[in-house]
Amino acid sequence: MSKHKEKTVKRRVELHTHTLWSKDCVVRFETILHLMDQRGIDLLAITDHNTAEGALQMRRLAPERIIVGEEIMTNQGELLGYFIKESIPGGLSPDETIRRLRDQGAVISVAHPFDRLRKGAWQETDLLKIVDRVDAIETFNSRCIFAEDNLRAAQFAQRHGLLGTVGSDAHSRAEYGRATLLMEVFDGPAAFIAALRSAQADQRYSPVWVHVNSKTAKWSKKIGLRRRLWQGG
Repeated sequence: MSKHKEKTVKRRVELHTHTLWSKDCVVRFETILHLMDQRGIDLLAITDHNTAEGALQMRRLAPERIIVGEEIMTNQGELLGYFIKESIPGGLSPDETIRRLRDQGAVISVAHPFDRLRKGAWQETDLLKIVDRVDAIETFNSRCIFAEDNLRAAQFAQRHGLLGTVGSDAHSRAEYGRATLLMEVFDGPAAFIAALRSAQADQRYSPVWVHVNSKTAKWSKKIGLRRRLWQGG
């Protein structure tokens, strides 16, 4: 038997990203895969707003590199679902959203819970009602403008014994890979949760101007839709 321990294989994982399937993003699948190669991202979760269709399509393109996820707007705040099989609509209660995620065997994290500038942030009183039914809290989001909001999320997770996820929340090319976890190799939800326990975070804030990119993407899609309607397309 070798006297040396076998080196543990780890992968760099990005857990919060968007594609052109989100209304405020225009980045295509091929571009994202190219950026993954450039930036050393081994595995990436696609978490488009209120739909898993883009993630399901992208997983067919790169099955070994994509986690099917979704960022779901409940009527009290946003949740992140991982390893899901079909879309869950926005606007449901947290209880119903969690029930549907659990029916699919998903892992659940809470997206940017205390970001004071986000529509999808949570009131702490509402979050406390579901704290025992989620797996993790997003303790760092690169798009948070106020560092105190991420710190509050990290402290909340620690206080309640929850694991932490981090994510760039990428909506534009410059953002993919700005917040990643170095994780042991996992296969499926249970192993993913186990790997989270020893994950090492590499996290950086995105510049404030990335929010302009999201607004520009949203308006470009609206203008494109109007143009098609005018042209009878």
